[in-house]
Amino acid sequence: MTALEAVAVHLPPRLEPIEDVGARIGLTPRQLRIFRRFHGLDQVRLDPDGTLLDLLEPAVRALPELRGNEHRVRYLLHARSTPVAAPYPINPLHQLGERLGLTRADAFTVTQQACASSLLAVDLAGRLLADDGDPAALALVVAGEKTFTRDAQLLPDTTIFAEAATACLVSADGERNRVLSYAVRQRPEFHGRPVDDPELMTRYQREYQPTMVETVRAALDRAGLDLADLALLLPHNVNQASWRATCRELAFPVERVLLENVPAVGHSFAADAFVNLHTATTRGALRPGDPYLIAAAGIGATFAAMVLQH
Repeated sequence: MTALEAVAVHLPPRLEPIEDVGARIGLTPRQLRIFRRFHGLDQVRLDPDGTLLDLLEPAVRALPELRGNEHRVRYLLHARSTPVAAPYPINPLHQLGERLGLTRADAFTVTQQACASSLLAVDLAGRLLADDGDPAALALVVAGEKTFTRDAQLLPDTTIFAEAATACLVSADGERNRVLSYAVRQRPEFHGRPVDDPELMTRYQREYQPTMVETVRAALDRAGLDLADLALLLPHNVNQASWRATCRELAFPVERVLLENVPAVGHSFAADAFVNLHTATTRGALRPGDPYLIAAAGIGATFAAMVLQH
């Protein structure tokens, strides 16, 4: 059974108020008021002088479990929202593998599910390891991206993106953070550029909650659990308003959704799942044996949910 052996996070030290970001990318005062008062955004983590490699490397080096086990890493995956992260021929993922001494790892990127790609990467890593034949083999899943364009900084009326990075060691079998189920719902009719298509964005926002609810319930059914069994729901940090609405449809207490990183970190693309898992474990919000659920949505549109047991 796929398991998360360890999770580490790197948060850039710079916290920038959304008003400063808005001034740089041309948001109106009204847009900023909506982001702050309705969506619950406050500040975002940014490292404007750093590269993608500068963002990812500290997260991996924060994994003490990796030291001395570099030779066991067979797969290095970058879960990414955007198709392009650096100009050709620069390849930050291969550079990362070289710096860390991951000489046996096959390195590749998973992008097809946007901000839900980190859950896809964990599922894919588990299946690759199960077929590998070496019970000691590991996969390393990293996530984190740069807000290098206006499109990469903003999803209109929804969120402002941040820069944070995570690293997750995955095994084919383990005792903690075992994956019990994984469910995906894809809505290809929402593929396109909602930034330039208000009608498409309106339809997506209307269908967002029902599809997220359907995906969460599908993951729970596959795990043989009910909502009441969950100790915690770990969301992607797109905004607080959407999760409050989803909780109403689910009849799930919002107090058991970890929302504190929405105003304190921001929406860090596909890294949110593990930013929130790291927060939950370091503050003791999960006890051994607790089932919990990670949920994410990627524009395009993909909805994903994964049930794990701590």
